[in-house]
Amino acid sequence: MTSNISEEIKSVLIELSNPEKAEFFPRFFKTGKGEYGEGDQFLGVTVPEQRIVAKAYYQKISLEELSKLLASPFHECRLTALLMLVSKFEKAKDVNSKEEMIEFYLQHLQYINNWDLVDTSCYKILGRYAFENQKDNLLRDLSASELMWHKRIAVVGTMYYVKKGSFGLTKELVTKNLKYPHDLMHKANGWLLREIGNKNEQELINYLNQYYLEMPRTALRYAIEKLDEEIRQDYLKGRI
Repeated sequence: MTSNISEEIKSVLIELSNPEKAEFFPRFFKTGKGEYGEGDQFLGVTVPEQRIVAKAYYQKISLEELSKLLASPFHECRLTALLMLVSKFEKAKDVNSKEEMIEFYLQHLQYINNWDLVDTSCYKILGRYAFENQKDNLLRDLSASELMWHKRIAVVGTMYYVKKGSFGLTKELVTKNLKYPHDLMHKANGWLLREIGNKNEQELINYLNQYYLEMPRTALRYAIEKLDEEIRQDYLKGRI
């Protein structure tokens, strides 16, 4: 293992930084006072560039060094760290290595604190592990947390279940936080319902018929996005 590889990766990311993007990203990720990404810092590196860096280093970096990168105040360092963790998890062959990475992920939740960091990592690591090992309570416990990012990790984590044709846990967690006030949860809930519809439209219809009148408008719009226009309008206008 290369010593202090986290600093080497940070240096590579700094070299890739773009001043215009460094100025734009804080607005895009809502880092102003009182906003969901308050205080986050950006180097100005695109996601495709971060994926290239992650691919080059993920086999070389230890979890100890990955921890240093994930604790960085710079958003791109944290996202690159998570991209590497996903790759390490997907390539891991033995159960002990996977369980070590699950524990690592859970111990570093405080740094998985924006929607792209959550969405890029949670279902490929935590969601997959929970599904393959029948540990739904890992996601249920996060869904019960007071922290919005934990709730989003939980519901987006069920994406792995949906891709495997298992919808029950997704519907359970969406319903649990259906009226949670933050717009980012409305979007996540609607997105996961839409993904259910992509796999099985009748499953989505059955859920909507029970809950659509009490769903936040944003969640409903996300959920029905792929339905036929006439059906969409029926839901939007309350005609079901």
